Amino acid sequence: MAPWPELGNSHSDPNKYIEEAPTHQSMSEKDKETPSNNAHSPVSKIELLPSYSTIALIEEPAVEQDPWDMPTLKDSGVKWSERDTKGKITAVLQGFGKVLLLLGFLYLFVCSLDVLSSAFQLVGGKMAGEIFRDSSVLNNPLAGLVIGVLVTVMVQSSSTSSSIIVSMVSSSLLTVKAAIPIIMGANIGTSVTNTIVALLQAGDRDEFRRAFAGATVHDFFNWLSVLVLLPVEVMTGYLYHLTNVIVKSFNIKSGKNAPELLKVITDPFTKLIIQLDKKVIDEIATGNEAAKNKSLIKIWCKTFKNVTLSNVPVHSPENCTSPNLCWTDGNLTWTSMNTTYEENLEKCKHAFVNVSLSDLGIGLILLALSLLVLCTCLILIVKVLNSVLKGQVAAVIKKTLNTDFPFPFAWLTGYLAILVGAGMTFIVQSSSVFTSAITPLVGIGVISIERAYPLTLGSNIGTTTTAILAALASSGNTLENSLQIALCHFFFNISGMLLWYPIPFTRLPIRLAKGLGNTTATYRWFAIFYLIFCFFLIPLAVFGLSLAGWQVLVGIGAPILFLLFVVLVIRVLQSRCPQILPKKLLNWAFLPLWMRSLGPWDGLVSIIIGNCCQLPCCCVCCRVCCRCSKCCGLLEDDEHVKEIAISGSEVYENTTAITKETQPGSKTQEEGQDRQTFSSSMAL
Repeated sequence: MAPWPELGNSHSDPNKYIEEAPTHQSMSEKDKETPSNNAHSPVSKIELLPSYSTIALIEEPAVEQDPWDMPTLKDSGVKWSERDTKGKITAVLQGFGKVLLLLGFLYLFVCSLDVLSSAFQLVGGKMAGEIFRDSSVLNNPLAGLVIGVLVTVMVQSSSTSSSIIVSMVSSSLLTVKAAIPIIMGANIGTSVTNTIVALLQAGDRDEFRRAFAGATVHDFFNWLSVLVLLPVEVMTGYLYHLTNVIVKSFNIKSGKNAPELLKVITDPFTKLIIQLDKKVIDEIATGNEAAKNKSLIKIWCKTFKNVTLSNVPVHSPENCTSPNLCWTDGNLTWTSMNTTYEENLEKCKHAFVNVSLSDLGIGLILLALSLLVLCTCLILIVKVLNSVLKGQVAAVIKKTLNTDFPFPFAWLTGYLAILVGAGMTFIVQSSSVFTSAITPLVGIGVISIERAYPLTLGSNIGTTTTAILAALASSGNTLENSLQIALCHFFFNISGMLLWYPIPFTRLPIRLAKGLGNTTATYRWFAIFYLIFCFFLIPLAVFGLSLAGWQVLVGIGAPILFLLFVVLVIRVLQSRCPQILPKKLLNWAFLPLWMRSLGPWDGLVSIIIGNCCQLPCCCVCCRVCCRCSKCCGLLEDDEHVKEIAISGSEVYENTTAITKETQPGSKTQEEGQDRQTFSSSMAL
C-alpha cells in the first residue's frame, strides 16, 4: 500500500508514518496465512490513516490562473444534435438575427466615431489652427511633435492634421523637413480613439485588462518609435532625403481621387447629422484673419462662382496687375482684374443647418450624443458577441485568428496579420475605426494581444497608403508636397515596424501594454490618468516650455529625462542582476509609500469618487457604462475589489509561513510592491 499524502501542517512525524506503512502491508500478508491472529492486529493505526488523506484531497492549493490566458467561451445552450427540426430552424433564425444586429450596431459604432471627430473639430478646430500659425515654434522638432499630438487629439483625425500640414507647406509657411516631427505627433494622437473605446469596458476587470492592453499597445509602439526615430531624423534627415529622392525620381502626375469605400455607406447617415467646412481650419492655419469669424458648420452645399474681368481702383501703379492694364483717371489709378462672385444656390440638409448656436455649443452637444451612442453600441456589440461566440463557433474563430502556421513557417503568421490589418484599414479608410473595432474583441478574449499587435502595425501602414492615394489626387503645387509628407508618414511606420516587431525580444510594446493593463485592472482610475497625462498634460507642458525658448526646455527637460533614465536602469538591474546593486537599492522601500505605490493615491481617488458618485447623473452613468449595479449604494461585491489581506488560510495558519521560508525573496518583493490590500472603490 502506497503512503498517504502528507499535510504541510500535520503534527505527526512523517518518517514514522512512512515506516508504518510497509509494516501494515507485511502484517496483512501474514494474516492470510494465520487468520486466527486477526484479533491481535493493531487496528488503531489503520483506522487513523484516512485522516491524513481526506483533507489533503479537498484542500489542495489552488493554482493561480494567468489573467492573460484566453477565456473559454462555453456553450450553455442545447446541443445541435439534441434539437428537433423546429429547434434547429429557430436557432438558425436567431443566429441570423444576431448577425444582423451585430452589423447594425457596428454601423452605428463607426458613424458615432465619425460624428465624434466632427464634434472635436467644432470644439477645438479653430484652436488647432491657431496653434499651427506660430511657424517659429514649429521649427523646433520637439515642439512640432507635441503640436502634432495636441492637434490630432483635438480634431480626432490624423487626415485632418495632415491636410493642414500640406496646406502650410504649399503656402511656404512650413518646410517639409519641419513638418516631419508634426507627422510623427499626428501618428501618436490618432491612437487616442481606441484608448477611449477601451475605457468603456471597465465594468469587467479581466475584460478591461485585456481591452486596455490591446488599445495601448498602439500607444507604446508610437511612443517608442518616436523616441528612437525622432533623434535619428533630426541628426540625419533620412526620412526627408529618402522621400525627396522618390518624389524627384518619378514624374508623378495628378490622378483620380482615392476610392471611398466605407464612407459611401456611412456618409449618407452622418451628413444628415452634421457637415463641416474643413477649409476654415486650413485658412486659419495659413494666416487668413477673415477665417477666424467663419463658422465650421457648412450652410450652403451648392454654390456658383462667376469670374468676371472688371475695372477696379488701386492705390498706386505698383498695385496694377500689369503695366499694360493700368491707367490714370484724375486722382485715381485703375486696373483690370478678375473678380469672383459667389452665389449660394442650395442649403445643406443636416440637423444643425438652421440652428443659431455657436460652434462650441453644437460641438459639445454632438460630443455628448456621440459618446453616449458609442458607449451604448460598444456594450451591445460585446453582449451580442458573447452570445454568438459560443461552442464550436468560438473555437473555430479563436483557432483561425490566434493559431500560427505549422513549423517552420510559424514566423510568417504575424506578417500575414500585418497584411490583413493594412488591407482592412484601406477598406475602412481609417486606422481609428479599425483599431477601435478590434479593441472589444481583445477584451472578450476572441483575439489575443499577441495577434492584435501585428494587426495594429498593419493598420498604421494601411492608413498611410490611403494618404498616399489622397496625395496623388492633389493638383498644382500641392501634389509634390503632399506626396512627400504622405511618404514620410509611410516610411516612419515601416521603420517603427522594423524596430519593434521582427525579432521577438524587441516586441517591447506587448510587455509594456500588459504591465499597464495589470495596473489599470487593479486601479481602474489610473486609465483615465494615463489618458490625460500622456495625451494632454505632457504635450501641453512641452509646448509651453518651447514657447519660453529651447534653453528653458533643455534646462527643465534634461534633468527629468536623466532621472527617468536612472530609475529605468535601476529597475532593470533589480530584475536582472540584483547581486551587483547595494542592499538599499534592491527594492524601493527607502522611498515614501506614496512615491512607490498607487495605494495611497487610490485611497484619495476613492474618497473623491465616493463623494462625486452620490449625484444622480453619476449613478446612472456608472450603472450604464461600467455595469455596476451597486454604484451608489453598497460597494461592488467582487473578490478582486474586497479588502483582502495577504495572510495565510484560516484552516492552515502556517501555510504562508512555509511558503515564505521556501521563497526567501518573496518577502522582500512583497514589501517593495506594498500590495497587501486592494481598495474597495476602484470602479470608474
